[in-house]
Amino acid sequence: MRAIPPALQAKLDQGVTTLCRCWRLERRDGVVLGFTDHDVDVVLGELVCRADTGLAGSEITSRLGFSVTGSEVTGALAAETLTEDDLAAGRYDMASIELYLVDWSEPELTVLLASGSLGEVRREASAFAAEVRGLADTLNQENGRRYGSRCDADLGDARCGVGLSGAAHRAEGAVLHADRVLLVVDGIESHASGWFTAGRLVWASGANQDLAIEIKSHRRDGDIVTLELWQPMPHAPAGGDAFTVTAGCDKRFATCRGKFANAANFRGFPHIPGNDFVTRYAIDGEPGHNGASFQR
Repeated sequence: MRAIPPALQAKLDQGVTTLCRCWRLERRDGVVLGFTDHDVDVVLGELVCRADTGLAGSEITSRLGFSVTGSEVTGALAAETLTEDDLAAGRYDMASIELYLVDWSEPELTVLLASGSLGEVRREASAFAAEVRGLADTLNQENGRRYGSRCDADLGDARCGVGLSGAAHRAEGAVLHADRVLLVVDGIESHASGWFTAGRLVWASGANQDLAIEIKSHRRDGDIVTLELWQPMPHAPAGGDAFTVTAGCDKRFATCRGKFANAANFRGFPHIPGNDFVTRYAIDGEPGHNGASFQR
């Protein structure tokens, strides 16, 4: 049950018209921003909720049980608050957000209406629309381990144990020329074709400096090396932009053993039967139906 300050409750009973909505948004990097649909800035505690973004929210949907509730906020991109570059770089992905009902004539009179996190963000021209997911969305997130044939560790983490700082799994290069997601690069010719497929590229210079992106494919055709990215960067890469790439892993046991010599740390179950095994039936004379182990 929401705790409504008595003074605010009294105003609500009288049909007060000095109400507005304020949003407190905290990104995963710790940056906190405030927005309001009022026509002037509102100070919420020590946070200044800006009015110059034209932020507006949809109605909040509520359901019984553990169904995910949500709403949507829309507004304008502004250089001092929400920028298109930050949205495209994913800095607002899964940011926590709180919605308050505030009496702008007495900003200390507030009530928390909803809280959750940002989901899908859509951009069009100089405006944006962001999905606000309720707290129940956390219950939809996958946690813990699952039985599967592929490894569930991330390459280079503590469970994997592969070091990515050495020259074998890490390289530095520069863009020769680019076309949206396709980069022709220089500096990584010593690595075999496909070595950096599913790997990670971090920009060391240029307009995308410090941003990271996953590599869709790595190909080497003679002296020409190309990297294809999964999606376009916020800014088009230019010739001379430097980057660092790390090796990729498709999480198969054969790759773990052959490419990284790390079979002892493989975190999957490569010999687990697949879905087709459930629907198979015994055929007279076919091997593998005598109760013996499949792996010898």
